[in-house]
Amino acid sequence: MVEIYHNTRCRKSRETLALLEEKETEIQVIEYLKTPPSKEELQAVLSKLGIPAFKLIRKTEAIYKEEYKGKYLSEGEWVEAMLTHPKLIERPIVIKGDRAVIGRPPENIEDLF
Repeated sequence: MVEIYHNTRCRKSRETLALLEEKETEIQVIEYLKTPPSKEELQAVLSKLGIPAFKLIRKTEAIYKEEYKGKYLSEGEWVEAMLTHPKLIERPIVIKGDRAVIGRPPENIEDLF
């Protein structure tokens, strides 16, 4: 079973999902903009990725530029920012077991197989 935090409007996310479908594995698609993760889920994702919250922030989003650019927030504050504004979460995120990767580029998912 593989999970993908997916945004249907994102080309890289669609490309990553297509690569997963080629793997003939069971896929759980999580449209995180419609169903945002809980704080615990987001923290678990960060743990599986092995990165701090700030590295999961999409710095090209308008909300980042308007409200967060240049600010130094704590780990918990960045998590709260992503919970408040799920658009800030980098995508796609693919999770298999206790490991995860960001599908940018989509070929990054090969590390999970």
